Amino acid sequence: MKTGDFIYSRLFAWRGAFGVINTHLDGCYVSGEFPTFTPIAEKIDITYLQLWFRLSKIIEIVEADCTGSTPLTRNRFKENFFLALEIPLPPLEEQRRIVARIEELAARIEEARGLRYEAEEEAEALPHVTARKLLSEIQVQSSELHHCLDTKRDGVQTGPFGAQLGTQDFTHTGIPILTIGNIQYSGLKLDNLKYVSEQKAEQLARFVIREGDILFARMGTVGRCCVASREAEGWLFNYHIIRVALDKAKADSRYIHWSIQASPDIEEYLDEKIRGATRQGVNSTIVSSLPVRIPPLPEQRRIVTYLDDLQAKVDALRQLQAKTQADCYHRSSTKHSRESLCELIVISPNATLERSIEKKCQLL
Repeated sequence: MKTGDFIYSRLFAWRGAFGVINTHLDGCYVSGEFPTFTPIAEKIDITYLQLWFRLSKIIEIVEADCTGSTPLTRNRFKENFFLALEIPLPPLEEQRRIVARIEELAARIEEARGLRYEAEEEAEALPHVTARKLLSEIQVQSSELHHCLDTKRDGVQTGPFGAQLGTQDFTHTGIPILTIGNIQYSGLKLDNLKYVSEQKAEQLARFVIREGDILFARMGTVGRCCVASREAEGWLFNYHIIRVALDKAKADSRYIHWSIQASPDIEEYLDEKIRGATRQGVNSTIVSSLPVRIPPLPEQRRIVTYLDDLQAKVDALRQLQAKTQADCYHRSSTKHSRESLCELIVISPNATLERSIEKKCQLL
């Protein structure tokens, strides 16, 4: 093969397996399953030919020629089928003008796609950046988290372990018990819940969850936690989770959650505690000593309202983008954008490919 040769796969032509040999493949050999052709330079631009084979209507013709005895079987796309295809063949200069125009428009689409991606990243980061700024501006001396815990509920509690709770205690129904996989920053992920009987749940009463509790994943991403929803009221948690029960007269759960996610003080503290650890994670001592700035409750709630509203807007934007993403990416991907642009080309007269390319001798 030589650079600039046109090649296709007899077996997978119906899936659009047509291409042009690049410099990296120059001098390589192919088997008879990959017919190779040399364009007649005075008649056809190779990139024009490559773009033409991206047209959906051309692939439909190829697929029809490849259809076997049943709808699910495929025959090889033989050279006689390939050479009999008719292609709109304007003068060479016109072909090159069309190619240049398509490449220009495709580049603009790729640029727009890149800008969209950048905008998505900036939107995703906005709540965290804003929270970090607001929390760093609070004019209150930081104190350790244990100063605002509910002392009636063991404040910071690690889940049951050892003989207290084993796999033999799990049932198919009953009281849900959360595991580390259920804990996500955005909230509880309720996939693959485990259960224990009501009798077992009574034995584990000290590990019950209340709405507003903060649940920490002990291992994995350091600081990953969420606020227990009303739905989780009365559920339990296992050994891989730490529950934080706050004194609601002192601290708002959502405010503490935002602080854990974005506070520079907590980030620096966790980095120092975890640095050099062979197994990253947190324990009850680390959680109890988290440095937090606790302004008056009205100020906490004002910050939470602002950040939750901002997060809701970002989530709504994400949902809108997800709804349009498939169509947008279909149109903006290089292959399909060029295909759509090629569909706009109406050129005459037609010429068979056999008049525009020369068959190369197969060496293997």
